[in-house]
Amino acid sequence: MNNEQNELNRQLGFFTVLTIVVGAVIGSGIFKKPALMADSLGSPELMIVIWVAAGVLTLFGALTNAEIASMITSTGGQYVFFAKMYGRLIAFLYGWGLFAIIQTGSIASITWVFAEYSQFFDAFKMPEFFSAEQIASSKFHIPGIGNIYPLDNFGIKIITSSVILFLTFVNYFGVIFGGRVANIFTIAKVLAILILVGYGFAWGGGSVENFTMDTSNYGYAKVGMLAGILAALSGAFWSYDGWNNITYIAGEVKNPQVNIPKALGIGTLIIIAIYVLINLAFLYVLPVAEMSRSAIVAADVAEKSMGAMGAAFVSAAVMVSTFGTSNGTIMVSARVYYAMAKNKMFFTSIGKTHTKYKTPANALIWQGILSCLLTFSGTFDTLTDMLIFVSWIFYAAGAYGVFILRKKMPDTPRPYKVIGYPYVPAIFVLFASAFVIMTLYNDIVQYIADPENNIVNSAFGLLLVLIGLPIFFWYERKR
Repeated sequence: MNNEQNELNRQLGFFTVLTIVVGAVIGSGIFKKPALMADSLGSPELMIVIWVAAGVLTLFGALTNAEIASMITSTGGQYVFFAKMYGRLIAFLYGWGLFAIIQTGSIASITWVFAEYSQFFDAFKMPEFFSAEQIASSKFHIPGIGNIYPLDNFGIKIITSSVILFLTFVNYFGVIFGGRVANIFTIAKVLAILILVGYGFAWGGGSVENFTMDTSNYGYAKVGMLAGILAALSGAFWSYDGWNNITYIAGEVKNPQVNIPKALGIGTLIIIAIYVLINLAFLYVLPVAEMSRSAIVAADVAEKSMGAMGAAFVSAAVMVSTFGTSNGTIMVSARVYYAMAKNKMFFTSIGKTHTKYKTPANALIWQGILSCLLTFSGTFDTLTDMLIFVSWIFYAAGAYGVFILRKKMPDTPRPYKVIGYPYVPAIFVLFASAFVIMTLYNDIVQYIADPENNIVNSAFGLLLVLIGLPIFFWYERKR
Protein backbone atom coordinates (compact mmCIF):
# COMPACT_ATOMS: atom_id res chain seq x y z
CA MET A 1 0.00 0.00 0.00
CA ASN A 2 3.02 2.28 -0.03
CA ASN A 3 3.10 2.61 -3.84
CA GLU A 4 0.63 5.47 -3.80
CA GLN A 5 3.17 7.61 -1.95
CA ASN A 6 5.14 7.78 -5.20
CA GLU A 7 2.09 8.47 -7.34
CA LEU A 8 0.20 11.15 -5.34
CA ASN A 9 2.14 14.31 -4.52
CA ARG A 10 2.34 15.83 -1.01
CA GLN A 11 1.23 19.38 -1.82
CA LEU A 12 -1.25 20.43 0.90
CA GLY A 13 -0.04 22.68 3.73
CA PHE A 14 -1.54 23.25 7.19
CA PHE A 15 -3.92 26.07 6.26
CA THR A 16 -5.45 24.07 3.41
CA VAL A 17 -5.72 21.02 5.68
CA LEU A 18 -7.50 23.15 8.32
CA THR A 19 -9.94 24.58 5.76
CA ILE A 20 -10.68 21.07 4.48
CA VAL A 21 -11.48 19.93 8.05
CA VAL A 22 -13.76 22.92 8.73
CA GLY A 23 -15.18 23.02 5.21
CA ALA A 24 -16.01 19.30 5.16
CA VAL A 25 -18.08 19.68 8.35
CA ILE A 26 -19.89 23.02 8.04
CA GLY A 27 -22.31 22.39 5.22
CA SER A 28 -26.07 21.94 5.03
CA GLY A 29 -26.78 20.51 8.49
CA ILE A 30 -26.49 23.75 10.45
CA PHE A 31 -29.06 25.39 8.15
CA LYS A 32 -31.59 22.49 8.16
CA LYS A 33 -31.29 20.57 11.44
CA PRO A 34 -31.96 23.26 14.13
CA ALA A 35 -35.67 23.23 13.27
CA LEU A 36 -35.82 19.43 13.56
CA MET A 37 -33.99 19.62 16.89
CA ALA A 38 -36.35 22.29 18.21
CA ASP A 39 -39.31 20.13 17.22
CA SER A 40 -37.72 17.02 18.76
CA LEU A 41 -36.81 18.60 22.11
CA GLY A 42 -39.08 21.59 22.78
CA SER A 43 -36.35 23.13 24.96
CA PRO A 44 -33.75 25.77 23.98
CA GLU A 45 -31.51 24.80 26.90
CA LEU A 46 -31.56 21.15 25.86
CA MET A 47 -30.86 22.15 22.26
CA ILE A 48 -27.66 23.95 23.25
CA VAL A 49 -26.68 21.06 25.53
CA ILE A 50 -27.11 18.64 22.61
CA TRP A 51 -25.02 20.85 20.29
CA VAL A 52 -22.22 21.14 22.87
CA ALA A 53 -22.38 17.45 23.84
CA ALA A 54 -22.30 16.34 20.19
CA GLY A 55 -19.40 18.73 19.61
CA VAL A 56 -17.41 17.46 22.60
CA LEU A 57 -17.98 13.86 21.54
CA THR A 58 -16.89 14.78 18.01
CA LEU A 59 -13.76 16.38 19.50
CA PHE A 60 -13.07 13.19 21.49
CA GLY A 61 -13.40 11.20 18.27
CA ALA A 62 -11.16 13.63 16.37
CA LEU A 63 -8.45 13.58 19.05
CA THR A 64 -8.57 9.78 19.15
CA ASN A 65 -8.42 9.56 15.37
CA ALA A 66 -5.54 12.03 15.33
CA GLU A 67 -3.25 9.63 17.19
CA ILE A 68 -3.76 6.98 14.53
CA ALA A 69 -3.45 9.54 11.73
CA SER A 70 -0.11 10.70 13.12
CA MET A 71 1.39 7.18 12.93
CA ILE A 72 -0.26 5.91 9.70
CA THR A 73 -0.06 8.56 6.98
CA SER A 74 -1.06 6.60 3.87
CA THR A 75 -3.81 7.78 1.53
CA GLY A 76 -7.10 6.09 2.40
CA GLY A 77 -7.51 7.22 6.00
CA GLN A 78 -9.65 4.98 8.16
CA TYR A 79 -9.74 2.26 5.51
CA VAL A 80 -5.99 1.84 6.03
CA PHE A 81 -6.45 2.17 9.81
CA PHE A 82 -9.03 -0.62 9.87
CA ALA A 83 -6.74 -2.91 7.86
CA LYS A 84 -4.06 -2.48 10.53
CA MET A 85 -6.53 -2.85 13.42
CA TYR A 86 -8.94 -5.58 12.35
CA GLY A 87 -7.76 -7.02 9.05
CA ARG A 88 -9.04 -6.99 5.51
CA LEU A 89 -12.72 -7.85 6.06
CA ILE A 90 -13.60 -4.91 8.35
CA ALA A 91 -11.44 -2.58 6.25
CA PHE A 92 -13.30 -3.63 3.11
CA LEU A 93 -16.74 -3.26 4.72
CA TYR A 94 -15.78 0.24 5.82
CA GLY A 95 -14.60 1.22 2.35
CA TRP A 96 -17.66 -0.41 0.78
CA GLY A 97 -19.90 1.44 3.25
CA LEU A 98 -18.32 4.74 2.21
CA PHE A 99 -18.90 3.93 -1.45
CA ALA A 100 -22.42 2.50 -1.05
CA ILE A 101 -23.95 5.16 1.22
CA ILE A 102 -21.76 7.14 3.65
CA GLN A 103 -19.72 9.43 1.40
CA THR A 104 -21.71 9.17 -1.83
CA GLY A 105 -24.90 9.79 0.18
CA SER A 106 -23.24 12.76 1.85
CA ILE A 107 -22.25 14.25 -1.50
CA ALA A 108 -25.79 13.77 -2.84
CA SER A 109 -27.59 15.20 0.21
CA ILE A 110 -25.25 18.17 0.70
CA THR A 111 -25.44 19.16 -2.97
CA TRP A 112 -29.22 18.68 -2.89
CA VAL A 113 -29.44 21.53 -0.37
CA PHE A 114 -27.35 23.72 -2.70
CA ALA A 115 -29.84 23.03 -5.50
CA GLU A 116 -32.83 23.64 -3.21
CA TYR A 117 -31.63 27.09 -2.14
CA SER A 118 -30.56 28.00 -5.68
CA GLN A 119 -34.25 28.18 -6.61
CA PHE A 120 -34.48 31.50 -4.77
CA PHE A 121 -32.60 33.09 -7.67
CA ASP A 122 -34.29 33.41 -11.07
CA ALA A 123 -31.13 32.42 -12.94
CA PHE A 124 -31.26 28.93 -11.38
CA LYS A 125 -35.01 28.31 -11.35
CA MET A 126 -36.02 25.06 -13.00
CA PRO A 127 -39.39 24.41 -14.67
CA GLU A 128 -41.80 21.69 -13.56
CA PHE A 129 -40.78 18.80 -15.79
CA PHE A 130 -43.60 16.41 -14.85
CA SER A 131 -47.22 16.68 -13.80
CA ALA A 132 -48.47 15.57 -10.38
CA GLU A 133 -50.05 12.52 -12.05
CA GLN A 134 -46.77 11.51 -13.72
CA ILE A 135 -44.88 11.93 -10.44
CA ALA A 136 -47.46 9.84 -8.58
CA SER A 137 -47.33 7.10 -11.21
CA SER A 138 -43.52 6.87 -10.84
CA LYS A 139 -43.88 5.78 -7.20
CA PHE A 140 -42.32 2.58 -5.93
CA HIS A 141 -42.38 1.35 -2.34
CA ILE A 142 -39.45 0.04 -0.30
CA PRO A 143 -40.47 -1.73 2.94
CA GLY A 144 -39.08 0.10 5.95
CA ILE A 145 -38.18 3.13 3.81
CA GLY A 146 -41.45 4.24 2.29
CA ASN A 147 -42.43 5.61 -1.09
CA ILE A 148 -39.79 6.86 -3.54
CA TYR A 149 -40.73 9.22 -6.39
CA PRO A 150 -37.85 9.39 -8.94
CA LEU A 151 -39.60 12.09 -11.01
CA ASP A 152 -40.36 14.35 -8.03
CA ASN A 153 -38.19 17.49 -7.77
CA PHE A 154 -36.66 16.56 -11.10
CA GLY A 155 -35.24 20.04 -11.70
CA ILE A 156 -33.57 20.05 -8.27
CA LYS A 157 -32.09 16.63 -9.03
CA ILE A 158 -30.69 17.86 -12.36
CA ILE A 159 -28.97 20.81 -10.66
CA THR A 160 -27.67 18.53 -7.90
CA SER A 161 -26.20 16.06 -10.39
CA SER A 162 -24.72 18.83 -12.53
CA VAL A 163 -22.91 20.38 -9.55
CA ILE A 164 -21.63 16.96 -8.44
CA LEU A 165 -20.22 16.29 -11.91
CA PHE A 166 -18.73 19.80 -12.14
CA LEU A 167 -16.93 19.47 -8.79
CA THR A 168 -15.80 15.96 -9.73
CA PHE A 169 -13.99 17.37 -12.75
CA VAL A 170 -12.57 20.27 -10.71
CA ASN A 171 -10.86 17.71 -8.50
CA TYR A 172 -9.98 15.56 -11.52
CA PHE A 173 -7.56 18.29 -12.60
CA GLY A 174 -5.48 18.34 -9.40
CA VAL A 175 -5.51 18.37 -5.62
CA ILE A 176 -4.06 21.90 -5.50
CA PHE A 177 -6.96 23.19 -7.63
CA GLY A 178 -9.48 21.39 -5.41
CA GLY A 179 -7.65 22.63 -2.29
CA ARG A 180 -7.88 26.24 -3.45
CA VAL A 181 -11.63 25.84 -3.93
CA ALA A 182 -11.81 24.48 -0.36
CA ASN A 183 -9.85 27.50 0.97
CA ILE A 184 -12.05 30.08 -0.77
CA PHE A 185 -15.41 28.57 0.09
CA THR A 186 -14.55 27.68 3.70
CA ILE A 187 -13.51 31.27 4.42
CA ALA A 188 -16.62 32.58 2.63
CA LYS A 189 -19.03 30.32 4.52
CA VAL A 190 -17.54 31.13 7.95
CA LEU A 191 -17.75 34.88 7.20
CA ALA A 192 -21.38 34.50 6.05
CA ILE A 193 -22.31 32.65 9.26
CA LEU A 194 -20.60 35.29 11.43
CA ILE A 195 -22.45 38.06 9.56
CA LEU A 196 -25.76 36.27 10.16
CA VAL A 197 -24.91 35.85 13.86
CA GLY A 198 -23.95 39.53 14.17
CA TYR A 199 -27.13 40.78 12.48
CA GLY A 200 -29.27 38.35 14.49
CA PHE A 201 -28.00 39.67 17.84
CA ALA A 202 -27.75 43.33 16.83
CA TRP A 203 -30.89 43.88 14.75
CA GLY A 204 -32.95 40.69 15.09
CA GLY A 205 -35.40 42.19 17.60
CA GLY A 206 -35.09 39.06 19.71
CA SER A 207 -35.11 38.43 23.43
CA VAL A 208 -32.82 36.64 25.90
CA GLU A 209 -36.02 35.19 27.40
CA ASN A 210 -36.14 32.85 24.38
CA PHE A 211 -33.12 31.01 25.81
CA THR A 212 -35.28 29.62 28.64
CA MET A 213 -38.76 29.52 27.03
CA ASP A 214 -39.64 25.81 26.71
CA THR A 215 -42.69 24.33 25.01
CA SER A 216 -44.51 21.16 26.02
CA ASN A 217 -45.81 20.71 22.46
CA TYR A 218 -42.66 19.16 21.03
CA GLY A 219 -42.72 16.72 18.14
CA TYR A 220 -41.78 13.59 20.10
CA ALA A 221 -44.16 14.15 23.02
CA LYS A 222 -46.13 11.02 22.13
CA VAL A 223 -43.18 8.62 21.94
CA GLY A 224 -41.07 10.09 24.74
CA MET A 225 -38.07 12.31 25.36
CA LEU A 226 -35.59 9.50 24.57
CA ALA A 227 -36.80 9.38 20.97
CA GLY A 228 -36.60 13.17 20.83
CA ILE A 229 -33.03 13.21 22.13
CA LEU A 230 -31.99 10.49 19.68
CA ALA A 231 -33.53 12.41 16.78
CA ALA A 232 -31.81 15.62 17.93
CA LEU A 233 -28.47 13.86 18.38
CA SER A 234 -28.75 12.36 14.91
CA GLY A 235 -29.36 15.86 13.50
CA ALA A 236 -26.41 17.32 15.43
CA PHE A 237 -24.12 14.44 14.46
CA TRP A 238 -25.03 14.97 10.81
CA SER A 239 -24.06 18.63 11.17
CA TYR A 240 -20.70 17.63 12.72
CA ASP A 241 -20.08 14.77 10.29
CA GLY A 242 -17.04 14.85 8.01
CA TRP A 243 -14.46 15.63 10.72
CA ASN A 244 -12.33 12.60 9.74
CA ASN A 245 -12.36 13.27 5.99
CA ILE A 246 -8.88 14.78 6.00
CA THR A 247 -7.34 11.40 6.88
CA TYR A 248 -8.46 10.05 3.49
CA ILE A 249 -6.08 12.42 1.76
CA ALA A 250 -3.13 11.99 4.14
CA GLY A 251 -0.83 10.86 1.33
CA GLU A 252 -1.04 14.34 -0.22
CA VAL A 253 -0.47 16.37 3.00
CA LYS A 254 2.88 17.94 3.83
CA ASN A 255 4.26 16.81 7.21
CA PRO A 256 1.06 14.78 7.93
CA GLN A 257 2.27 13.58 11.35
CA VAL A 258 1.95 17.17 12.63
CA ASN A 259 -0.51 18.93 10.31
CA ILE A 260 -3.35 16.38 10.44
CA PRO A 261 -3.64 16.05 14.26
CA LYS A 262 -3.29 19.82 14.70
CA ALA A 263 -5.93 20.55 12.04
CA LEU A 264 -8.35 17.98 13.52
CA GLY A 265 -8.13 19.46 17.03
CA ILE A 266 -8.19 23.17 16.09
CA GLY A 267 -10.77 22.65 13.33
CA THR A 268 -13.21 20.80 15.61
CA LEU A 269 -12.98 23.53 18.27
CA ILE A 270 -13.68 26.20 15.63
CA ILE A 271 -16.73 24.26 14.43
CA ILE A 272 -18.15 23.83 17.96
CA ALA A 273 -17.80 27.58 18.60
CA ILE A 274 -19.49 28.48 15.30
CA TYR A 275 -22.38 26.06 15.85
CA VAL A 276 -23.09 27.25 19.39
CA LEU A 277 -22.95 30.91 18.27
CA ILE A 278 -25.32 30.47 15.35
CA ASN A 279 -27.82 28.45 17.41
CA LEU A 280 -27.82 31.12 20.12
CA ALA A 281 -28.50 33.70 17.42
CA PHE A 282 -31.35 31.58 16.03
CA LEU A 283 -32.87 31.17 19.50
CA TYR A 284 -32.44 34.86 20.30
CA VAL A 285 -34.56 35.79 17.28
CA LEU A 286 -37.01 32.84 17.23
CA PRO A 287 -38.59 31.16 20.28
CA VAL A 288 -38.16 27.39 20.18
CA ALA A 289 -41.87 26.83 19.40
CA GLU A 290 -41.65 29.13 16.38
CA MET A 291 -38.33 27.61 15.32
CA SER A 292 -39.84 24.12 15.33
CA ARG A 293 -42.37 25.24 12.71
CA SER A 294 -39.78 26.85 10.46
CA ALA A 295 -38.76 25.00 7.31
CA ILE A 296 -35.77 27.30 6.77
CA VAL A 297 -34.67 28.68 10.14
CA ALA A 298 -31.70 30.65 8.84
CA ALA A 299 -33.84 32.45 6.25
CA ASP A 300 -36.50 33.35 8.83
CA VAL A 301 -33.85 34.72 11.20
CA ALA A 302 -32.21 36.70 8.38
CA GLU A 303 -35.56 38.12 7.27
CA LYS A 304 -36.23 39.41 10.78
CA SER A 305 -32.78 40.88 11.25
CA MET A 306 -31.84 41.97 7.73
CA GLY A 307 -35.19 42.75 6.13
CA ALA A 308 -36.00 41.97 2.50
CA MET A 309 -32.43 41.16 1.60
CA GLY A 310 -32.21 38.57 4.38
CA ALA A 311 -33.63 35.64 2.42
CA ALA A 312 -31.34 36.35 -0.54
CA PHE A 313 -28.31 36.62 1.75
CA VAL A 314 -29.06 33.32 3.50
CA SER A 315 -29.79 31.52 0.24
CA ALA A 316 -26.45 32.69 -1.13
CA ALA A 317 -24.69 31.73 2.14
CA VAL A 318 -26.19 28.23 2.08
CA MET A 319 -25.16 27.82 -1.55
CA VAL A 320 -21.60 28.89 -0.73
CA SER A 321 -21.51 26.59 2.30
CA THR A 322 -22.85 23.49 0.58
CA PHE A 323 -20.80 24.05 -2.58
CA GLY A 324 -17.61 24.15 -0.53
CA THR A 325 -18.56 21.14 1.60
CA SER A 326 -19.51 19.07 -1.42
CA ASN A 327 -16.18 19.94 -3.05
CA GLY A 328 -14.23 18.88 0.05
CA THR A 329 -16.16 15.62 0.40
CA ILE A 330 -15.67 14.75 -3.27
CA MET A 331 -11.95 15.55 -3.03
CA VAL A 332 -11.13 13.35 -0.05
CA SER A 333 -13.54 10.44 -0.40
CA ALA A 334 -12.29 9.18 -3.74
CA ARG A 335 -8.90 8.49 -2.14
CA VAL A 336 -10.42 5.66 -0.08
CA TYR A 337 -11.62 3.69 -3.12
CA TYR A 338 -8.27 4.45 -4.74
CA ALA A 339 -6.44 2.94 -1.74
CA MET A 340 -8.74 -0.12 -1.81
CA ALA A 341 -8.02 -0.70 -5.48
CA LYS A 342 -4.27 -0.32 -4.91
CA ASN A 343 -4.63 -3.04 -2.27
CA LYS A 344 -6.44 -5.24 -4.82
CA MET A 345 -9.72 -5.00 -2.90
CA PHE A 346 -11.72 -3.04 -5.48
CA PHE A 347 -11.92 -2.61 -9.24
CA THR A 348 -8.36 -2.35 -10.58
CA SER A 349 -9.20 0.61 -12.82
CA ILE A 350 -10.20 2.70 -9.77
CA GLY A 351 -6.61 2.44 -8.51
CA LYS A 352 -5.13 4.16 -11.55
CA THR A 353 -3.59 7.62 -11.14
CA HIS A 354 -3.95 10.25 -13.85
CA THR A 355 -0.55 10.44 -15.53
CA LYS A 356 -0.59 14.24 -15.86
CA TYR A 357 -2.63 15.54 -12.91
CA LYS A 358 -1.57 12.89 -10.36
CA THR A 359 -5.15 12.46 -9.09
CA PRO A 360 -7.24 9.30 -8.54
CA ALA A 361 -9.22 10.18 -11.65
CA ASN A 362 -11.19 6.95 -12.11
CA ALA A 363 -12.16 6.82 -8.43
CA LEU A 364 -13.51 10.37 -8.72
CA ILE A 365 -15.58 9.49 -11.79
CA TRP A 366 -17.14 6.35 -10.25
CA GLN A 367 -17.93 8.25 -7.06
CA GLY A 368 -19.61 11.01 -9.06
CA ILE A 369 -21.77 8.55 -10.99
CA LEU A 370 -23.02 6.75 -7.86
CA SER A 371 -23.70 10.06 -6.07
CA CYS A 372 -25.87 11.12 -9.01
CA LEU A 373 -27.76 7.80 -8.89
CA LEU A 374 -28.44 8.28 -5.15
CA THR A 375 -29.66 11.81 -5.90
CA PHE A 376 -32.42 10.43 -8.12
CA SER A 377 -33.33 7.60 -5.75
CA GLY A 378 -33.52 9.16 -2.29
CA THR A 379 -34.45 12.17 -0.19
CA PHE A 380 -32.32 14.37 2.05
CA ASP A 381 -33.56 12.98 5.39
CA THR A 382 -33.51 9.33 4.26
CA LEU A 383 -29.92 9.61 3.07
CA THR A 384 -28.66 11.50 6.14
CA ASP A 385 -30.36 9.16 8.63
CA MET A 386 -28.88 6.08 6.96
CA LEU A 387 -25.36 7.41 6.58
CA ILE A 388 -25.14 8.82 10.14
CA PHE A 389 -26.17 5.48 11.65
CA VAL A 390 -23.66 3.55 9.56
CA SER A 391 -20.92 6.16 10.13
CA TRP A 392 -21.16 5.87 13.91
CA ILE A 393 -20.73 2.09 13.80
CA PHE A 394 -17.35 2.65 12.17
CA TYR A 395 -16.53 5.66 14.37
CA ALA A 396 -16.89 3.41 17.43
CA ALA A 397 -14.74 0.69 15.85
CA GLY A 398 -12.12 3.24 14.76
CA ALA A 399 -11.77 4.74 18.24
CA TYR A 400 -11.52 1.31 19.85
CA GLY A 401 -8.69 0.65 17.44
CA VAL A 402 -6.46 3.00 19.45
CA PHE A 403 -6.37 0.39 22.21
CA ILE A 404 -5.65 -2.36 19.68
CA LEU A 405 -2.80 -0.48 17.98
CA ARG A 406 -1.16 0.41 21.30
CA LYS A 407 -0.81 -3.36 21.86
CA LYS A 408 -0.12 -4.45 18.27
CA MET A 409 2.27 -1.62 17.35
CA PRO A 410 3.75 -0.43 20.65
CA ASP A 411 7.07 0.66 19.15
CA THR A 412 5.69 2.60 16.19
CA PRO A 413 6.47 6.33 16.56
CA ARG A 414 3.43 8.40 17.61
CA PRO A 415 4.12 12.12 17.01
CA TYR A 416 0.78 12.79 18.71
CA LYS A 417 -0.86 10.78 21.51
CA VAL A 418 -4.52 11.29 22.38
CA ILE A 419 -4.99 13.57 25.37
CA GLY A 420 -6.68 11.85 28.34
CA TYR A 421 -5.92 8.31 27.26
CA PRO A 422 -7.58 5.89 28.03
CA TYR A 423 -10.62 7.89 29.19
CA VAL A 424 -11.20 10.08 26.12
CA PRO A 425 -11.29 7.20 23.59
CA ALA A 426 -13.22 4.97 26.04
CA ILE A 427 -15.94 7.60 26.55
CA PHE A 428 -16.24 8.04 22.79
CA VAL A 429 -16.47 4.29 22.13
CA LEU A 430 -19.09 3.74 24.84
CA PHE A 431 -21.27 6.64 23.71
CA ALA A 432 -20.99 5.81 19.99
CA SER A 433 -21.96 2.17 20.70
CA ALA A 434 -24.92 3.25 22.86
CA PHE A 435 -26.09 5.71 20.17
CA VAL A 436 -26.02 3.01 17.48
CA ILE A 437 -27.87 0.42 19.61
CA MET A 438 -30.54 2.86 20.83
CA THR A 439 -31.11 4.25 17.32
CA LEU A 440 -31.65 0.79 15.84
CA TYR A 441 -33.90 -0.25 18.74
CA ASN A 442 -35.94 2.95 18.57
CA ASP A 443 -36.40 2.73 14.78
CA ILE A 444 -37.59 -0.88 14.97
CA VAL A 445 -39.98 -0.23 17.88
CA GLN A 446 -41.56 2.74 16.13
CA TYR A 447 -41.84 0.86 12.83
CA ILE A 448 -43.57 -2.11 14.50
CA ALA A 449 -46.00 0.25 16.25
CA ASP A 450 -46.87 2.17 13.07
CA PRO A 451 -45.30 0.78 9.87
CA GLU A 452 -47.20 3.22 7.65
CA ASN A 453 -45.69 6.34 9.19
CA ASN A 454 -42.27 5.19 10.40
CA ILE A 455 -39.14 4.07 8.62
CA VAL A 456 -36.15 1.93 9.57
CA ASN A 457 -33.33 3.84 7.90
CA SER A 458 -30.81 2.42 10.38
CA ALA A 459 -31.57 -1.19 9.44
CA PHE A 460 -31.61 -0.38 5.73
CA GLY A 461 -28.24 1.39 6.02
CA LEU A 462 -26.83 -1.66 7.82
CA LEU A 463 -28.15 -3.90 5.04
CA LEU A 464 -26.34 -1.82 2.42
CA VAL A 465 -23.06 -2.35 4.28
CA LEU A 466 -23.64 -6.12 4.68
CA ILE A 467 -24.16 -6.42 0.92
CA GLY A 468 -20.40 -5.92 0.82
CA LEU A 469 -19.81 -9.35 2.43
CA PRO A 470 -20.27 -11.47 -0.73
CA ILE A 471 -18.29 -8.88 -2.72
CA PHE A 472 -15.42 -9.17 -0.23
CA PHE A 473 -15.33 -12.98 -0.43
CA TRP A 474 -15.43 -12.78 -4.23
CA TYR A 475 -12.32 -10.54 -4.18
CA GLU A 476 -10.63 -12.82 -1.66
CA ARG A 477 -11.30 -15.78 -3.91
CA LYS A 478 -9.75 -13.90 -6.83
CA ARG A 479 -6.67 -13.21 -4.71
